[in-house]
Amino acid sequence: MAEIAHGGTAAPAIRPPVIEIGVLGWMRKNLFGSVPSTLLTIVAAYMIVITVPGIIDWAFLRAVWVSDTSAACKAPGAGACWAFIADKHRLIFFGTYPYAEQWRPLIATAILLAMIVGSCDRRLWNRWLLAWWAGGLVVCSVLMWGGVLRLTYVSNLDWGGLPLTLVLSVVGCVFAFPLGMVLALGRRSHMPIIRWLSVGYIELIRGVPLITVLITASVIFPLFLPAGVNIDKLLRAQVGIILFEAAYIAEIVRGGLQAVPRGQHEAADSLGLSYFNKQRMIVLPQALRMVIPPLVGNFIGLFKSTTLVIVIGLFDLLNSAKAALTDLNWRGFSIELYIFTAAIYFIFCYSMSKYSQALERDLNKGTRR
Repeated sequence: MAEIAHGGTAAPAIRPPVIEIGVLGWMRKNLFGSVPSTLLTIVAAYMIVITVPGIIDWAFLRAVWVSDTSAACKAPGAGACWAFIADKHRLIFFGTYPYAEQWRPLIATAILLAMIVGSCDRRLWNRWLLAWWAGGLVVCSVLMWGGVLRLTYVSNLDWGGLPLTLVLSVVGCVFAFPLGMVLALGRRSHMPIIRWLSVGYIELIRGVPLITVLITASVIFPLFLPAGVNIDKLLRAQVGIILFEAAYIAEIVRGGLQAVPRGQHEAADSLGLSYFNKQRMIVLPQALRMVIPPLVGNFIGLFKSTTLVIVIGLFDLLNSAKAALTDLNWRGFSIELYIFTAAIYFIFCYSMSKYSQALERDLNKGTRR
């Protein structure tokens, strides 16, 4: 009866107190909801006040943005030396790839990124996507290696920087994912030989660090090849990364397979589906949906682990950046270099994380309670 007022007209709705809605309500709930929360908020605010102004002053206000030498950066009162990054950006991004030909890895990187971004659109998830990837990888290979279409041949020993990091991580994920799913299914197989082989492979690979796999592929494996037979170093490293990554993906997918209710298997069997169709249409879609977060976490770890290829003489993004410090004219500016490189890694890793969260929400719409 609260809505009846004098004269038979409805009384205006009573709004909640101001301290419970809007900005004040959000602050009261998230920042000052309890005594510990209030204390943490005060400490965090104090740390921000004493650190952020100094960082802004050093990184932007007193920074040196353009200079041909390091003299301006070493002047009294100078801040961050971003001129160092501007002068060495080609070495950081492309490593020792021939200077006059660096437009080729630039285009190849753009193609790889375009394929990755395009693959994030679920409307493109069809058989044509595989053809798109196959064609894109061929074009990238032609651009990077050359030797055809009047392009100068460039050995992959001269590859480096961001293109090499993307090639190792993207190709590693693309080929390791299906191999990992096969291993996961093999580990849960009722055929003893297949199960034992899958378990042996997974446990063996997961029991050694990636750096050991890379050294084995680069140094030990060639010793078993016949005389005169040589396999490219980059190819050996790429295969080693694929085999290593597949073992971890297999365990992640196996966890998803075990989480699928037994009733789903029985329902698929009652419909007379073959093993292949049951896995493809019923089991794997549910299993993969449940393991999106660990899968993406594993991919992020692989993207960062490509720095280990330095042990076999390949220079990825981080190691190409570190090579820029060998210039005596720019010694002493490692902080700016590592901040810049860390920002690149953060952009890629954060983008993968946010996309995985969006994909997980989208795929779980029909399963929410």
